[in-house]
Amino acid sequence: MPGTLAARPVRHSLLNAFSFCHAGTVSLTPLEAITADPPRPTPSPLLTQSWLDLAFLHWAADPSDVAPLLPPGTVPDTLDGVTYIGLVAFRMHRVGWFRLPGIPYLGTFPETNVRLYSVDAHGRRGVVFRSLDASRLIPVAVARTAFRLPYVWSRMAIHDDGDTITYTSRRRRGAAHSRITIRIGERVSDPTDLEHFLTARWGMHSTFFGRQMYLPNSHPRWPLHRAGLIECDENLTSAAGLPHPLGPPVSVLYSPGVPVRFGRPARPGGIPTP
Repeated sequence: MPGTLAARPVRHSLLNAFSFCHAGTVSLTPLEAITADPPRPTPSPLLTQSWLDLAFLHWAADPSDVAPLLPPGTVPDTLDGVTYIGLVAFRMHRVGWFRLPGIPYLGTFPETNVRLYSVDAHGRRGVVFRSLDASRLIPVAVARTAFRLPYVWSRMAIHDDGDTITYTSRRRRGAAHSRITIRIGERVSDPTDLEHFLTARWGMHSTFFGRQMYLPNSHPRWPLHRAGLIECDENLTSAAGLPHPLGPPVSVLYSPGVPVRFGRPARPGGIPTP
C-alpha cells in the first residue's frame, strides 16, 4: 500500500477489552496499531509463499454472531463496533519451507478462504480461517495435519480476461461452492481505515491440539486496487457456520499480490519459538 499509510491507528470498540476483562482470567495489553508495514520482522521463516491476484470481498457482521466461532482466548476485532466476514480468492504461488525454494507445482494452486477478524489477550490482531478451499490434495493434507487448518480439497480455476478475473470453486464432497467475478479498478493511493483494517493483518489465530496458536506473517505493503463486483454466487460462508451475507459486500478490493513469510508459532505467553 503506497504513500501515507505508515502507522495510522484504527479505531476499535470497547468490546475487546470488556470481553477479556469479563472472562476474569486473561489480562489485556494495548492493541497493536493497524499499520501498512509488519510490526515485527521474520528473519527465519517457517514458510514462504506468494499470494497473487487476490479478490477481497467483505460483509459487515455483528460481533456477537461470530464470537462463538473464534478460538478460545480471542474475541472479534472490531472497527466502530462492527466486525467483518471475509471471502478472499487468490492464486497461491510456490509454497516453500524455511529458506528452501518454493515448490512450483504442488506449491502453486488456486485458493478461496472464509475468514474472520480477531484479537487476543496480547493485543495481537489477526485472522481466523473458518475454511480454506484449495485445489492441490497434498498441500491440503499437510495443512490439515501439520497446522490443524480447515483446508478442503476442491475443484478450482481462475480465469483472466483483460481487467476481469473469475474465481470458481466447488468442493469434491458436498455442495459448497463459489463463483466470483470482479473488474479491476483504479489503484488505491490512500486506503481508508476500513481498507487498512481488512488487509493489514500480521498473523493468524488458531488452535493446535487444544492450545491457542498465533502464527505471525510479514510481507511488503499491499498494492491495492478498487474493484467492481460483477458476480458473486457462493455458499462457502454459510457452509463455514456463518450467517449468510445479506446484500452486496461493503468492500471489494483487488491486489496483484505480495511475497509472504510466515514466522514460527508464538508460545502461549506471546513469545515466538526459537
